[in-house]
Amino acid sequence: MSRRRQQVLDAALTVVGAEGARGLTYQAVDQEAGVPAGTTSNCFRNRAALLHGVLAHLVEEDRRAWERFTSRAPGGIDELAETLAELARHSIGPGRTRTRARYALFLEAGTRPELAELLTGGRAAVLDWGADWLAGLDLPAPRERYRRLIAQLDGIVLHQLTFPGEPFDPEPGFRAILTDETT
Repeated sequence: MSRRRQQVLDAALTVVGAEGARGLTYQAVDQEAGVPAGTTSNCFRNRAALLHGVLAHLVEEDRRAWERFTSRAPGGIDELAETLAELARHSIGPGRTRTRARYALFLEAGTRPELAELLTGGRAAVLDWGADWLAGLDLPAPRERYRRLIAQLDGIVLHQLTFPGEPFDPEPGFRAILTDETT
């Protein structure tokens, strides 16, 4: 990918994270990227192509992040619960804009089948990595358990983004899922 296209896509994620999918315009992206007017429209001929490009960029970046995240086996349940809690804290702190962009694009994909296809493959990969990761801890039903962990992560992060003043300690919820023998 060209440096300019990367710059435009990174800026588009920032715009979506700040303004939502409705705020995603060529002008907003050009301004955020600090590129000449018309640069974004030269890279993406219509809004549908821009949305697809931004979501594909996010999925690829998430894939790389999950590969790094799951590249080392956790030392045990306690370490894994703390790692997931740190991920949740990062998602509502330093990663807040990207997290908001992710949720906005997920909602957009709910009404656009061509975008939903991108998410389906990315989600399957995340579930595969996570199931392998949990299998290394000899936990029963690793795929289903990881699906529950991801649902917990998404739920608490979305809730904290929506109601930021409420108490937030994600670790006990992760630990409960990891130690539940009925999964």
